[in-house]
Amino acid sequence: MMKRIYKFIFKSSLAAVVLLSSTASFAGNEDRVGSSGASELLINPWARSLAFADAGVSCVKGLEATYTNIAGLAFTGKTEVKFNSTLWLGNSGVKINAAGIAQRVSDADVITVGVTAFSFGEIDITQVDLPEGGVGTFKPSYIQINVGYARAFSNSIYAGINVKLVSEYISNASAVGVAIDAGIQYVTGEQDQFKFGIALKNVGPKMRFKGDGFAYQVNYSNTGVLATLEQRGAGFEMPSCLYIGASYDGIFNESNKLTVAAAFQANSFSYDNYRIGLNYQFRAKKVGFNLAAGYVFEKGIFKAETRANALTGFTAGGSIDVLWGKDKEIKDKSGFGIDYAMRLSQPFGIVHTFGVSFDIR
Repeated sequence: MMKRIYKFIFKSSLAAVVLLSSTASFAGNEDRVGSSGASELLINPWARSLAFADAGVSCVKGLEATYTNIAGLAFTGKTEVKFNSTLWLGNSGVKINAAGIAQRVSDADVITVGVTAFSFGEIDITQVDLPEGGVGTFKPSYIQINVGYARAFSNSIYAGINVKLVSEYISNASAVGVAIDAGIQYVTGEQDQFKFGIALKNVGPKMRFKGDGFAYQVNYSNTGVLATLEQRGAGFEMPSCLYIGASYDGIFNESNKLTVAAAFQANSFSYDNYRIGLNYQFRAKKVGFNLAAGYVFEKGIFKAETRANALTGFTAGGSIDVLWGKDKEIKDKSGFGIDYAMRLSQPFGIVHTFGVSFDIR
């Protein structure tokens, strides 16, 4: 019975990715650039995969796969916990905090729960007759809660699905939506050095703002009666996108590995992206570290007057891990890690992401 359920989940994930990706890949249109909502779903809050320019759709592993390709969650050891914080767009005052936990529940199955919160600080309340404010402040907030599942169907095929609850709130209006991610990874080669991946992200129904901000009072003439009318907010679509990627691991020995990855991202509501990344990994008995760099290319990115994105493409970062575990191979050791990644933007400055991670094997 359980085998039938797993086969159904895998076939459903595969069908969803293939069918919806064929739709998403042709949905992109330059006339639609900037017309979607919930664009925070396109911001990666995790430092290690971010330093790699999110090019690791085919090779991302563990908890960070909840953003890039949920199928990579299946490579989690026993338990993985992460906390990351991002200073968004230099001195803009916007902060992004993310936390998550991934737990292996069987030899093949892993589940995860995570939350990402955007903090915009305090903003002055303005009115038609008080455009300069002075009547108080409010704190907008964006929150994402995700629940994911991934399974290893064989030594070569991995698949997963992720459900996200999206909430956007200001002082007098809010919107709530649901989006789904699905992904597949395929691993091959004598040392599993060749990897391929495909992921479809942010597929869901339209979101719509509601609340007191859409209500206003009307004075009916000749009656003196005041009535409150509420307008309907226009719905907006999720920023759905499709990732397709491949990677190769240059394995020098048990301790040294260089990964080269490339990915194509087809966006429904923004220019398509081409991503490349390099990651060098060193792991010894007691310590390990990663150095990564990447670049994200899209139309018009080299000139300020044609750029449609505040980010200018270059990413880099690194991490240090303290390893422990007796009588284990290096790759199977548990660890505590400190992570950092940066993105260049113009004219806002550098985006910094810091994090800590616990990986129990």
